[in-house]
Amino acid sequence: MWDFSTDPDFAAELDWIRDFVVRECEPLDLLFPAGGDPYDVSNEQARAVLQPLEQQVKDRGLWACHLGPELGGQGYGQLKLALINEVLGRSYWAPTVFGTAAPDTGNAEILAMFGTAEQKARYLQPLLDGDIVSAFSMTEPQAGADPKEFLCRAWRDGDEWVIDGEKWFTSNARYAAFLIVMAVTDPDAAPHERMSMFVVPAETPGIEILRNVSTMEEAEDEGIHGYVRYRQVRVPRDAMLGAPGEGFTVAQARLGGGRVHHAMRTVGKCQRAFDMMCERALSRRTQGSLLGDKQAVQAWIADSWIELQQFRLLVLHTAWVIDTQPHGAARTQIAMCKVAMAKVFHDIVQRAVHLHGSLGVTHETPLAGMWMTVPSLALADGPTEVHRTTIAKQVLRGYSPAPGLFPTEHVPPRREAARARYGL
Repeated sequence: MWDFSTDPDFAAELDWIRDFVVRECEPLDLLFPAGGDPYDVSNEQARAVLQPLEQQVKDRGLWACHLGPELGGQGYGQLKLALINEVLGRSYWAPTVFGTAAPDTGNAEILAMFGTAEQKARYLQPLLDGDIVSAFSMTEPQAGADPKEFLCRAWRDGDEWVIDGEKWFTSNARYAAFLIVMAVTDPDAAPHERMSMFVVPAETPGIEILRNVSTMEEAEDEGIHGYVRYRQVRVPRDAMLGAPGEGFTVAQARLGGGRVHHAMRTVGKCQRAFDMMCERALSRRTQGSLLGDKQAVQAWIADSWIELQQFRLLVLHTAWVIDTQPHGAARTQIAMCKVAMAKVFHDIVQRAVHLHGSLGVTHETPLAGMWMTVPSLALADGPTEVHRTTIAKQVLRGYSPAPGLFPTEHVPPRREAARARYGL
């Protein structure tokens, strides 16, 4: 059953979120331009700005909506979450204000699904309250996210696990109260059964942040993506999340929905860039007329609008499949969102930057910051090439080889069969 309508009560919530994001969150992007200050819970000035806004969201009942009511959320399905994230994507800090910032959202889901009562009390509740932040430590310097190549190991020593190895791009490591770490516990097992997941307090001896890596949009000394060395870090036996060998399963439990949220936030970013493009077209004059009167500009606007609407519907359909179909049914759709996301964002932002001329490449507008995040979209949550392979394999499973080796061997017999069927 298809239904493109939105429940009136939820539509009212979306209206409130949209107004709140534009009025309260977008100014934060000027106050904290892609910096780490709000993640630093010891930064009293930054927290003083964020916490009153977070409280308004909590009072409205819209904090951490991806979690169930027993954890203080609304337990919304992916379709409603997609519509919310579309709005939150307009602002860098809106996800933080709404308790849905990565990697905390995924880590909260992992703890909710696989954590013990003690782990939930120690880590999950403070995370949900916004009192701490966390880090997800999975990818490795020499392997990326390929589980076949992971080298970080963990082994049992009495009642403890010992973790040893390096992890790359551990976002928020410098501010995290705890890290969720994936390590190889059975190197001889099948690739997706070699690893296990552990929750590790940040103060545990042996954790060394080799450096905080900055991305294109961050200042060199303000990077928040940690290159981390675990030097025989010891954690209790019950620090494991899930069973031994279930690390990949635990990771996938957070990544599927997370990719959809990321894609829908990208819709919001594209929409903001598109808004700026249209506003520019109606306000800037050149050669005696508005930019919006130029045929080339009109083509850019038309192409951008078509691409944005196509991508938006793809993501919403994916969310609907997750909500209504058995677990795993949306694998191909999720991969499609991931592949399309990087290209649509690139094309729309590039046009918006170009239409703004020299202004577009400065930090006078959000466009420069958007443009600097373009390459990361094709890499985050798995490279585009990997997801293309996933799509192709899944699609080809629905087909069978054509009879014969060449068209001349199978087309005439099929034509004759068709003629015979209709008595021709």
